[in-house]
Amino acid sequence: MQVIRTIAWIVLTAVLVAFIAMNWTKVPVNFWPLADGNYFHFEWPVGVVALLFFGFGMLPVWAYLRAVRWRLNRRIASLENSLRATSMASLATPAEAAPVASDTIPTETPSEIEKS
Repeated sequence: MQVIRTIAWIVLTAVLVAFIAMNWTKVPVNFWPLADGNYFHFEWPVGVVALLFFGFGMLPVWAYLRAVRWRLNRRIASLENSLRATSMASLATPAEAAPVASDTIPTETPSEIEKS
């Protein structure tokens, strides 16, 4: 499985490098309108702009998934602690001896059983 994951990462990296290499022309990116009617902008290569905004789009999803993982890890730890506390409490109290029926206890000693 590790080989497949490595190959997938290599292919993804090659595709991204090829995309950036083919789209290296610079384009103006307008960020904010200014008071004089112009825009505050940068001129960046298309590939860099695409990767940057892809990362910005992925950021909220990543943050949400990290929060879910954190919450689930806290819940698991809480359940483990309560289970540990319950098992320690049951070990601390002596187990009650089960009553033994008097008809199952042999009244004869082993030597008497051998004689008969």
